[in-house]
Amino acid sequence: MAITIKDIARIAGVGVSTVSRAINDDPTINEKTRERVLAICEEYHYVPNNSARNLKMTESNTVALLVMGIENIFFTSMFGAFQKALEEKGYDFFLHAISETSDAVDVAMELTTEKRLKGIIFLGGQMDHSMEKLKKMNVPYVLCTVAREGERFHADLPTVSIDDKAASKTIVEYLIKNGHKKIAIIAGNKADLAVGERRLSGYRHALEDNGLYYDESYVFRMREDIPGYTPENGYAVAKDILASNLDFSALYCTSDLVAMGAYKAINEAGLRIPEDISVVGFDGINLGNFLNPPLTTMVQPKEELIKASVEKLLKAMDGEDVSQDIYEAELLERQSVSRAYKIVTERKSKWKTELKQL
Repeated sequence: MAITIKDIARIAGVGVSTVSRAINDDPTINEKTRERVLAICEEYHYVPNNSARNLKMTESNTVALLVMGIENIFFTSMFGAFQKALEEKGYDFFLHAISETSDAVDVAMELTTEKRLKGIIFLGGQMDHSMEKLKKMNVPYVLCTVAREGERFHADLPTVSIDDKAASKTIVEYLIKNGHKKIAIIAGNKADLAVGERRLSGYRHALEDNGLYYDESYVFRMREDIPGYTPENGYAVAKDILASNLDFSALYCTSDLVAMGAYKAINEAGLRIPEDISVVGFDGINLGNFLNPPLTTMVQPKEELIKASVEKLLKAMDGEDVSQDIYEAELLERQSVSRAYKIVTERKSKWKTELKQL
């Protein structure tokens, strides 16, 4: 019985498309993978038939970027760099938005059939599927900044991300070092068990590790009737915080976009940043530098995440094993944080002036 291209792929431990690329001398294939596949073909006296020779011509050479959270400026700022990196490697770029209510894996499998994709990069969102379902993906894939529910994340999933919990802890400890003990937080909504929960966990651990009490009354969730991680949500929640008469000196917004909305609510209340309330964000988007005052934030290493995602996908497409890459976010100090004792002193001075006027 003649050996088939599927047999060669099984022996080599790669996909059929990888065998086809090796046979057709595709320049994008890893040289070691190509040599290994061709050596197996020679060993088993495999002779490609016409359909195998033409497979490269009949499939597309497209890699899809599937985005959950298309309105997120942090994600949109990555699209051009992803496209450039993939096109430099000889692949066509296809962008597809996924709604928050859609099943990302189901969408990916449908697109794979429809577009004859070579690979997929998932960007953003939450991946709660079992390993059994993920194994049904019939093309290589990488999860970039995709969270899994709570602390669960299989070590063998091809993932590129930051440690949201550790980064969140860093920025809250920065506030504590500046004398802030009463820190309010705008966290993800209750359904956000991934990124939102990890950033809230970092907030809690920062307080407890520094001898401060974690008080639920300082935790405000994003509104579920407004798109998450948006200025509109930050504005609405910040107005609720200010209306509650909560005694706090700093506000931690778990997204720069949320912080933008909080700025507007604070300014409308006649309060100043950072003189009355210090504010910090998360993500490091460029717009934060144009707020007044510029926003202190945790910067995600965007370029590294993009480069690692593409490299990891190419390795997976060549049949290599890939797992997790975890990167560190960096604290960027700007002018939105004041030392707590200064805030208290200025508030007392303001109150004394108002009393004199009465």
